[in-house]
Amino acid sequence: MSEDLRQFGDPGSDMFRVDAYPFYLLNRAASRYNVVIDSLLRPIGIDIPTWRVLMILGESEPQPIAQVAKSAVINISTMMRIVERMSKSGLIDTRPSETDGRVTELMLTALGREKLAAARAATSPIYQKIIRGISAGEFAQLLDLLGRLHDNLD
Repeated sequence: MSEDLRQFGDPGSDMFRVDAYPFYLLNRAASRYNVVIDSLLRPIGIDIPTWRVLMILGESEPQPIAQVAKSAVINISTMMRIVERMSKSGLIDTRPSETDGRVTELMLTALGREKLAAARAATSPIYQKIIRGISAGEFAQLLDLLGRLHDNLD
């Protein structure tokens, strides 16, 4: 049986250790990932927020700006600036929703699809490197655990 490390991850505990704090570890991994991914996206002419929006719209479009912001974990005011920049760059189009004229929907343009394809090709080898040595079961467990951590914050 393995040792219960949860007590070491509790910031209120006298036994707290940063290396047992899951949110430190998540942030460390995400920060390192962003540095690596940013270096691959820059030559394509996009940044990480643009990449997030392209990936989300590449999965399903059109989508309301608010939904894209929520999925991308970007606040709505920042998302509005990203949308303006992406629209001016010809990566996305905007239109009023057919069901609610107050809602603006986003769609990829042909150029947006090209940039998405290039970004996916550039970042895939990093993904393959990251999951190397992780079994299918461990990967499913990781996704489950991350989802549970997220849900527990509600």
